[in-house]
Amino acid sequence: MFISVLDLFKIGIGPSSSHTTGPMVAAHDFVERLKAQAFEGPALAGASIRCTLKGSLSFTGKGHATDRAVALGLHGHLPASLVDTDVSELVARLWRSDRVELGRDQFVQFRPAEDIVFDTGAPLPEHPNGMVFELLGPEGECLFSETYFSIGGGFINTLAEIDQLQAPLKFAPTDASTYPFDSASALLQLADTHGLSIARMKWVNELEHLDEPALIEGLDRIWLAMKTCIERGLAAEGTLPGGLEIHRRAKGLYDGIRHKPETATINDWLCAYAMAVNEENAAGHMVVTAPTNGAAGVIPAVLYYFVTHEDGTQDQVRDFLLTASAIGGLIKMRSSISGAEVGCQGEVGSAAAMAAAGLCEVRGGTARQVENAAEIALEHHLGMTCDPVKGLVQVPCIERNGFGAIKAYSAASLAQRGDGQHFMPLDNCIEAMRQTGQEMSHKFKETSLGGLAVSITEC
Repeated sequence: MFISVLDLFKIGIGPSSSHTTGPMVAAHDFVERLKAQAFEGPALAGASIRCTLKGSLSFTGKGHATDRAVALGLHGHLPASLVDTDVSELVARLWRSDRVELGRDQFVQFRPAEDIVFDTGAPLPEHPNGMVFELLGPEGECLFSETYFSIGGGFINTLAEIDQLQAPLKFAPTDASTYPFDSASALLQLADTHGLSIARMKWVNELEHLDEPALIEGLDRIWLAMKTCIERGLAAEGTLPGGLEIHRRAKGLYDGIRHKPETATINDWLCAYAMAVNEENAAGHMVVTAPTNGAAGVIPAVLYYFVTHEDGTQDQVRDFLLTASAIGGLIKMRSSISGAEVGCQGEVGSAAAMAAAGLCEVRGGTARQVENAAEIALEHHLGMTCDPVKGLVQVPCIERNGFGAIKAYSAASLAQRGDGQHFMPLDNCIEAMRQTGQEMSHKFKETSLGGLAVSITEC
């Protein structure tokens, strides 16, 4: 199994990887497919595009800006290109537009307010995050269509891809790597056999697919984006968009502990850093999908604490990210990182496991201690639901990232106090998360139909 660290960590915008990033990428892909069809001008006369959002995308798409993402993608935008853009102003302009350009003076009608349909009926059977894009003729007949699924972390599959017998993930074959692994147990066997750390094996595997300067540049770019996001969040004030009137708290928390550091605990610092990221995410600003946007604060918070308070080096930052991505790739392949599939255990739980592994690695932990750290962190998120109030990635998501970072830090410390031998293997814990997600009611999987999402009485 191989998934690149540069694919698992993606720089983009908030508020959601599965509900914003994925739909934007899908919409962009659909337009590119339309262009490849080379429709003649007359064939497009009176034609229009319709996007139908299904399942979780239909229930929480408004709060997660899915409609905005679809419009942006159809107009040629991708998440990474929008990090320094006033997205709200751009979206306002797109909402006044009534067409999409296909090139060569070809246009089709598209009015976002009317042509994006939130279908809260039965979800598509393949995945809870489905969307159907159609090119319709003047009489409503379908001229071309494609179905997409946003499977978590900004990854998408088409209907043809997700129906393949293989796992519906775009991984390179296992044998494409020098140190191939498709389970944590295989990873540990490789570490024992070759006497190498997880970070080193992941580094070598990455170099099978890109050269060393590109890998270093990519890792450093990811860390710079994470660091920038934290520091922007720690400096920002005001109220988050969406209607809940949630005030940003990271700056106040940070200012308080910075001016009286003798009163601060590790928990205070971690919460300030994690909440800074997720407040930026909730505002629709730049974040790094790590492994999702809803859980984007956990890994940066732990890594920023290690660099700032424990004098971590740039080489250690790279090892942290490589190790975290090895664990994240396993979770994604063997279970899911999608809140719509398995609840928040797959988002914040996965992020905590990745952060714990990364921290244990750069503190000198053995491969078995690293695996133990990931298992401890994931185990203590099992069963966590995804029930965002009003479909917004704010309550309980922002605070939850702070507590995910705390659990990750504690898990790494606890694992390093032992010798790596422990009762529950990480593979078994990942399988428990998958089974728990399967049995969890759809009300608690990013639909805002249960839990905290329905516990607020509006006056």
